[in-house]
Amino acid sequence: MPLKVEARDHEAFEQLMRRFTRELQSSGILREYRSKRRFVSRSEQKRSKIRKAEHKRRRKAAKTN
Repeated sequence: MPLKVEARDHEAFEQLMRRFTRELQSSGILREYRSKRRFVSRSEQKRSKIRKAEHKRRRKAAKTN
């Protein structure tokens, strides 16, 4: 999924680059790329998902108390 940012009239390069970076972050392309940089087995994915859910549950419980 290519990401394209058109330069606006009289827009500085720094602003264009900042806008491109923001679009890249919000699209999730960079996050997906980083997650696929190494192979993760199904069992490891499952363990990670369980660990993340437990962490989320504990944070929610601590927030309500």
